[in-house]
Amino acid sequence: QVQLVESGGGLVQPGGSLRLSCAASGRISTISDMNWYRQAPGKERELVAGITASRSTNYADSVKGRFTISKDNAMNTVYLQMNSLKPEDTAVYYCNVRGRKWSQTPFDAWGQGTQVTVSS
Repeated sequence: QVQLVESGGGLVQPGGSLRLSCAASGRISTISDMNWYRQAPGKERELVAGITASRSTNYADSVKGRFTISKDNAMNTVYLQMNSLKPEDTAVYYCNVRGRKWSQTPFDAWGQGTQVTVSS
């Protein structure tokens, strides 16, 4: 079983910064990609950023140039550095990790979600 634990959410003023962390644990053999999603009230979940095993990254247009996704392979941890935050960034942020367990069976794990609120 693979578990994800998120941290780093909170309240920040517009223009401020926040860093989210997500640590994966369990019988993980390989990780194919790690992603951050967010969901605002009344809206559908959207992909914010993703990073592959080879460290290729992708970002939603709305956060490009402001957010940076990175990872620490030794710690099985993915980060989302969020700068120049805007009120429209307010949402619950979820991390997602996909890969294979020791048994080679695929997994698709989700974190518990962490609230990010951008407000003055």
